[in-house]
Amino acid sequence: MKRVVSISLGSSKRNHVARAEFLGVPFELSRIGTDGDMDKMIDLIREMDGEVDAFGLGGMDLYLRVGSRKYLLRDAARVVRAARKTPIVDGGGLKDTLERRVIAQLAREGFSFRGKKVLMVCAVDRFGMAEALAEAGADLTCGDLIFGLGLPIPLRSLPTFRRVAYLAAPLVRLLPFKMLYPTGRDQDRIEPRYNRFYQEAEIVAGDFHFIRRYMPEDMAGKIIITNTVTQADIEELKARGVAALVTTTPEIGGRSFGTNVLEGVLLVLSGKRPEEVRSEDYNALLDRLGLRPRILRFTEGALGAGN
Repeated sequence: MKRVVSISLGSSKRNHVARAEFLGVPFELSRIGTDGDMDKMIDLIREMDGEVDAFGLGGMDLYLRVGSRKYLLRDAARVVRAARKTPIVDGGGLKDTLERRVIAQLAREGFSFRGKKVLMVCAVDRFGMAEALAEAGADLTCGDLIFGLGLPIPLRSLPTFRRVAYLAAPLVRLLPFKMLYPTGRDQDRIEPRYNRFYQEAEIVAGDFHFIRRYMPEDMAGKIIITNTVTQADIEELKARGVAALVTTTPEIGGRSFGTNVLEGVLLVLSGKRPEEVRSEDYNALLDRLGLRPRILRFTEGALGAGN
């Protein structure tokens, strides 16, 4: 049995283990949270290095991604250096393939993004999804300055986002990661802020911890496109009136794992090293796997009748 282990900077309350078979190969998938302790992440990776088939880097990205440019995050680089034998992936390669496919799939199956107001909470984390939404005609607002840096400045188009990101990313990549993203116990708390950006959106998309951290009590009628949600998260979204939830990764053992876990699976199936894998490899494997997003409608008619 192949083993993929996600070592996460996030809360240990979200730990999970599941078994599944992909293309006839049995896998054990596990997620270990370190409650914001980066040194513990490094220790765990060193302990299991060479004992598992792939690591996923959870709760943090290795790169900020803007178009074809990548900016290595200083803190993440320190963590991944602990893996000397086992390959480690952060989910970025799959976000750029799978999540583009999910938007295209929803559009093919009858959901129109054209003119829909979409709040993309952090586009550098999911540039592929942001680009796919813009191409599908969505009225996009990128919340990178709002939710990543605490500056209530919406970026109202992808070209605007690109210009700002090209200027800011070389400096932002040097900041301590905890300044950029909710980690550890911060992932357990909801502190509503920037409500007007949520309220004006019909669709809220992107990283679930960003979405959850600042979401208001009233989320009536919103569609959420994200992943890495637990059953408790789903109940919370329903209680706030969310109309539908789409997770880009499928349900496995009762939850959607992060893209870093699924990218670890695809890496193992490819038989390649991370630096050798191209988008075409992931797309070919995704074609063979036939993965579908998980779509949960909490309100009749949400996402259209075709989905």
